[in-house]
Amino acid sequence: MENSPAAARFTPTALMLGNLVTGCSVLAPAGMLPELSAGLGISIHAAGLLITFGAITLCIGSPLTAWLTSRIERRTLLATTLAVLAIGNLASAFAPDYASLLVIRLGMLAVGALYTPQAAGTAALIVPVERRGSTIAYIFLGWSLAAAVGLPLITFIASRYGWSTAYGAIGALGCVSFLLLLLRLPAGLKGTPVDLKTWSAVGRSRTILLLLAITMLQMSGQFVVFTFMGPLLKKLTDAGPDAIGMVFGIYGVCGFLGVVIATRIVDTWGPYRTSLLFTCLLLAGITGWALGAGTLPLMAIAVAIWGLGFASTNSMQQVRLVAAAPPLASATVALNTSVLYIGQAVGSAIGGLLFARDLLHPLGFVAAGFVVLALVLVILTRPQPGAATA
Repeated sequence: MENSPAAARFTPTALMLGNLVTGCSVLAPAGMLPELSAGLGISIHAAGLLITFGAITLCIGSPLTAWLTSRIERRTLLATTLAVLAIGNLASAFAPDYASLLVIRLGMLAVGALYTPQAAGTAALIVPVERRGSTIAYIFLGWSLAAAVGLPLITFIASRYGWSTAYGAIGALGCVSFLLLLLRLPAGLKGTPVDLKTWSAVGRSRTILLLLAITMLQMSGQFVVFTFMGPLLKKLTDAGPDAIGMVFGIYGVCGFLGVVIATRIVDTWGPYRTSLLFTCLLLAGITGWALGAGTLPLMAIAVAIWGLGFASTNSMQQVRLVAAAPPLASATVALNTSVLYIGQAVGSAIGGLLFARDLLHPLGFVAAGFVVLALVLVILTRPQPGAATA
C-alpha cells in the first residue's frame, strides 16, 4: 500500500469530516424541531421521535454492520457509507410527509451506523500506537463540529429557508466528504474480522462492560435535554431562532474546544484522568442547566460548561476501550457507538415524555441523575497500579 506523506497526514482529517457529516445527519432534527413540526403538521414530540427512532436504528445497526462488513476494505466501506448518507439527506429534502421522512431517515441511518466505529478502527491502522489516542480523539472532532457549526447553521437555514433546504445542505456536504475519502484514504486497509468469538470475549470483560455502561449513561443524560433544547429555550425563556442558534453554537464551539484539549492532554494525562475531568465538566454543566432553567444567560453558561464535556467524554471512551483490549477494538468501538445510540434513544424518549407533559424543569434534574451514575462508574473503572492504562 503506497501513500504519499501529504496524503497520509490528511487522512485523519478526511475521516474527521466524515464524522461531521454523520453527526449532522444524526443531530439535524434537534436543530429544526419547530420547522419540522410546522411544515409536516405534527407535534414537537412527534418531530423529536425522528431522533428517538433514528437512535434505535443506529444502536442495532452499529454492531450488526461491524460484524457484516468487517472483512470489507475500509476505503470502499467508508466511502460507500458517506454516499448513502449524502443520498439520504438529499432524498429527505424532497420527502412529502412525515412518514416518508421517517422511512428515509431510518434507511439512511441503518447504513450510516457503521461510519463512526469503522472510522475510529481505521485510525488504529494508519498511525503508530503512541499517537492512537490523540488521532481517535481528533477523528471524533467531527461530531463536535457537527454541533459547533452544523447545528447552528441548520437552525439558521431551517428558520429562514425551511427544513428541506437544511437537509439539502447536509446532502451537499456529504457529497464533498465522499470525494475526500475516495481521494485521501489509502486503499487496501483491512481490520481484524469480527466474529462470534470476538463478541464472547467482549462479554467476559468486566472493564469493557463498565465502560460501555458509562457511555450509555452519559448519552442518556445529555439527550434528555439536548433533543428538545431548542423548544425548551423557547418555552422557558421565550428565545427566538437566532438566540437558540447561538446557544447551539456555544454548545458546539465548547465541544470543539473540549475535544481539542482532550486530544492534547490524553497522551500525557492518560485516558482515565482525562475521562474523569470531562465527565465532571459534563455533570457541572447539566446541573447548571437544571438550576438555571428559565434564565437565558445562566442556561447559556451552563451549556458552555456542558459543551466542554459532551464530545470529549465519548472520544475518551473510545480511547479507553481501544487501550483496554486492542485486539477487540473493532468490536468494542462498534459496541460503544451502539450503546451511545441506545443512550440517545433512552434519553430522547424520557425527555419527550416529560416535554409532552409540560414537565420542563424536571428534565434537567433527570439528566443530571444519569450523569451522576456515569461519574460513579468512571471512578469504579480507575486503573489499578501496575495495570494497563485505560
